[in-house]
Amino acid sequence: MLHVHWATLRRDLHAHPELRFEEHRTADVVARELEELGYAVLRGLGGTGVVASLPGANPDRGIVLRADLDALPIQEANDFAHASGADGIMHACGHDGHTVMLLGAARILKELPQLPGTVHFVFQPGEEGGAGARKMIDDGLFEDCPTEAVFGMHNWPGLPAGHFGLRTGPIMAAGSRFRISVTGKGAHAAQPHLGLDPIPLACSMVLQCQTIAARHKDPVDPAVISVCMFHAGNTDNVIPDSAELRGTIRTLSSGLQQKLQRDIELMCDGLAAAYGAQVEVTFFQYYPATINTPAETALCEAVIRETFGDERLNPDIPANMTSEDFGFMLEERPGAYVLIGNAPMGMAAPGLHHPKYDFNDDIIPAGVRYWVALAQHYFGTVQRKRRSDE
Repeated sequence: MLHVHWATLRRDLHAHPELRFEEHRTADVVARELEELGYAVLRGLGGTGVVASLPGANPDRGIVLRADLDALPIQEANDFAHASGADGIMHACGHDGHTVMLLGAARILKELPQLPGTVHFVFQPGEEGGAGARKMIDDGLFEDCPTEAVFGMHNWPGLPAGHFGLRTGPIMAAGSRFRISVTGKGAHAAQPHLGLDPIPLACSMVLQCQTIAARHKDPVDPAVISVCMFHAGNTDNVIPDSAELRGTIRTLSSGLQQKLQRDIELMCDGLAAAYGAQVEVTFFQYYPATINTPAETALCEAVIRETFGDERLNPDIPANMTSEDFGFMLEERPGAYVLIGNAPMGMAAPGLHHPKYDFNDDIIPAGVRYWVALAQHYFGTVQRKRRSDE
């Protein structure tokens, strides 16, 4: 019956998606579920965040288990009964499922004997481009919830349902977005000598971005620079005054991320001087790399093997060049981020951020079991190790 409740709740959240920092209904639903279980609920961290804590025997020890709340600005293409009722907004990344799996763990752990330390259930807003993890930290998350390690989980359509993937070190990339604004001088298309055409300069910048990605770093250190938007002019017979490029930089180390940003700035300054144009470069929506620490990753691997069997684990899954703001939490505390398979057995599943994506409700029990086992193993393993070290 619990699985039915969790699936029904997940589909309700899917039908009522909310964008980053607008997750008011979602936060209300989460808070209500937690309060009905007897938790004291802390609200407002990061704007619309929700936190509940399960006190342990030692109040000075604690871990964070984190789920994300927000949806994406995507028009859903599914026609099932629980499809999004909000125009242009959908849960295309499975945060509805992440939320319900963590709620399920909060329910189960509440019914079990008290743990040696406290479990903080963190429901984070604004993961999709809003750096909600950073905002929760800045609002005092770790002061309100003393934490020695942090753990996250994300569904993954590239893995079979209920299988797990993880790796030590970077598992998700550092990422930032950029805007390059080029200002020249407009003119008639038949008289280019009377103006300063920004389009050839902007085109050169697109090509040079690829040169930076290919030639300004160690070739075994992954990086992707993608120019994804190019806008200039409004008609076909006028040279415009300006052009704008937008795109992203993604690397597996935050240090390389900063280097490539500086390389882009230097490239733009040089081309601007050569062309006699004005160029402004802006970087925004920075996420650090999501880097799993060795001891916590080994613990998660042991939990998965013991709970689900060796055949359900890929312990060295390739790092992915997408970004995840859980990296901000891993900059502050040790921890690990794991992937749980979302694809039905023997079937391909639409990818994350696809308009036909949907979370697979069949994996909810596996996600709940993982969170419960992780909390139980964490305190037992760490306590045993500490006693043996004394």
